[in-house]
Amino acid sequence: MARSQQSFGKRENEKKKEQKKKEKVARKEERKSSTDKGKSLEDMMVYVDHEGNLVSAPPDPSRRAEVNAEDIEVGVARQRELTEEELQRKGTVTFFNQSKGYGFIRDHESQESLFVHINDIAGPINENDRVTFEKVKGTKGWQAVKVRK
Repeated sequence: MARSQQSFGKRENEKKKEQKKKEKVARKEERKSSTDKGKSLEDMMVYVDHEGNLVSAPPDPSRRAEVNAEDIEVGVARQRELTEEELQRKGTVTFFNQSKGYGFIRDHESQESLFVHINDIAGPINENDRVTFEKVKGTKGWQAVKVRK
């Protein structure tokens, strides 16, 4: 009596591979049948109703509303330019190292600490000095520029 050359495990693995191939072919056929190729333009058209919902039927012309193009604002509304007085803020120097050339100022309005570099200072300042400055966005966060006693 001759035995089969394949073991039970090998036959099972081959069955699994064959089943995966069949499933893959079935998925491929399903994708081919469900593509949008060949559909007419009307089948692909979608409309927006008066409430902003997507519908397949064209909108009712009797519910049409006229919109003035100048009333439509695209983007953010323009902000008015700030005056020089509004840009100036007041604060107190909490730390300043002359040898390293930097320090920090505590803003009186927001109580936040702002970085200040020696190149942005008009005249010498020391700790606990009251100063005026402008707040700008720097590379690592907010910082004070145009600092004056």
